[in-house]
Amino acid sequence: MAIASSSRQARKRAPARRPLRRYKPIKLGKKRWAVRALLAGVLAGAALVGWAVMARRLMPSANTSHDHFDTILVLGTPADGDGNPTAEEQARVTEAVREYERGVAPRLLFTGGPAHNKFVESDVMAAAAAAQGIPPSAIFVETKATDTIQNACFSARIMQAHGWHSAEVISSAYHLPRAGMIFSHTPLAWRLHAAPPLLPGASGSGTDSALEILKTMRYLVYARWTETCEP
Repeated sequence: MAIASSSRQARKRAPARRPLRRYKPIKLGKKRWAVRALLAGVLAGAALVGWAVMARRLMPSANTSHDHFDTILVLGTPADGDGNPTAEEQARVTEAVREYERGVAPRLLFTGGPAHNKFVESDVMAAAAAAQGIPPSAIFVETKATDTIQNACFSARIMQAHGWHSAEVISSAYHLPRAGMIFSHTPLAWRLHAAPPLLPGASGSGTDSALEILKTMRYLVYARWTETCEP
């Protein structure tokens, strides 16, 4: 009886066996589709970037052979937080003044509203031009535009109201290719002209250039179809 009792106690103390885990088979189908979707997205993005870069390189710098124009049209860029012209803004104004003094056009038209802060870009640039000696009678402003499409559209309206039909368009070099795409849809005769930086090596940063490529992509795919503006 003692042997039977001890065997029963041993059975009680013996650890219970854990059931074997059953691992679910890995479903490769879903992972393959996820990888394919990711690759497709990367390829599509690369194609769009390539399209934008190529379109910028192929964009002509003018649609006319004119050397003189009805106006010099200066595209806006934000002032600083105190309403003073930034270095880039001052560079555009300074180049416009040079072109005016060379006799390229008898007037300056500054375009740009309060797009990024409370200060009207065209008013800030106009004041900077006046400080450089441009007479008030030769300074005109467009004060509502909040992007480049509106810069072109609203300026073209002002020009048509005055009977002006041609413009030398001044902006920073990195901005001009997209500006040319937009101005090519206006009835104006135009020529692009880059404003060199005031300080050597102070041209548009890599961030500015990368952002312009993204904006060009957006314009090619979306904005030129949905944000049109009839002058």
